[in-house]
Amino acid sequence: MIKHRVPAALRVLHVDAAREWRGGERQLLLLSRGLRERGVEPLVAARPGSPLLHRLKSEGIATAALAMLSDLDLLAVRRLRRLIATWRPDLVHAHDSRGHSLALAALLGRRGRIPLIVTRRSAAKPRGPLRYGPRVARFIASSAAVRDGLVLGGVNADRITVAYPGVSARPPELPRDWRAECGWTPETVVAGIVGPLAAEGARRQLDDLAGALPHDVAARLGIVVLGGHAHGRDSVAGVPTFRAGYVHDVPHALAGLDLLLHPGGPEGNGTSVIEAMALGVPSVAFEAGGLGEVIIDGVSGTLVPAGDLRAFAARMAALATDAKARRALAAACPERARAFESGVMVDTILAAYRDVLERSAV
Repeated sequence: MIKHRVPAALRVLHVDAAREWRGGERQLLLLSRGLRERGVEPLVAARPGSPLLHRLKSEGIATAALAMLSDLDLLAVRRLRRLIATWRPDLVHAHDSRGHSLALAALLGRRGRIPLIVTRRSAAKPRGPLRYGPRVARFIASSAAVRDGLVLGGVNADRITVAYPGVSARPPELPRDWRAECGWTPETVVAGIVGPLAAEGARRQLDDLAGALPHDVAARLGIVVLGGHAHGRDSVAGVPTFRAGYVHDVPHALAGLDLLLHPGGPEGNGTSVIEAMALGVPSVAFEAGGLGEVIIDGVSGTLVPAGDLRAFAARMAALATDAKARRALAAACPERARAFESGVMVDTILAAYRDVLERSAV
């Protein structure tokens, strides 16, 4: 068996079908930027008009506008096959579920086996022998919990690389002033909420969380919902709330918070939590998904049992009423965040690319 040389200057086609600007898209921007700095040539296929496409273009990173309407969008598959044939990447890297399906279909039956890399961010057990079969050369798991879920679903551990989310959050010159924007008093403790409870349709769960807070705590809180559609001022179980929708300048938004709340499930990867830590903002989170790997309980944030909204409300109330405890956690956050600098993420994924190519080169 004779191995050919792995290309010194890699060409990587990234596929992301997201409509919105979320954690995965921030990670893809950081990855593309870091790969280019390391001599790798990235090309990102993304939805026309998507925030990701605009951000990549603004940084001079090569893009291809590709409408991806469903997992079975045959026109998208055909156009992706054409793009692969024309641009001739060394690797294809899919960054979300739809991108995974479309890239897999575009590569099936193609002459010349191009390795497919797939990022996965959910710790739930995967389903689908084709989607998770041997045609995927490597899964990039965003946490050890995600890796364990893949193994539980039958994926061999040697096909998985754990690459934690990376951050490059630097304190903005002027953090977003939520108190002034929302008309709250200077004494208001501003808590931002992300994850499933920030999504559309989670009103009842958010009501349950706010309703479990003692009245004296609710009176001094202001909740900013970061996700879903922007609706402006609101009230949840008597707690003043501002629905900000999806924000593009994430560091600017996070830096204006006193606390970040992440009641996430198995899909929780901690991207927002890490970004908040880098800015000195501690989090309260469920110990689910990758969140328990990111936060050191009682040092850089606080963790509660997954799904226990009452315990979550109790920790949230304790920190809302104890400025000294908040400051102590905030002081330790940047040091913890340094373990998740974007360069670490980029180098880990680049090493996985090269390993895949070396294994497949014959």
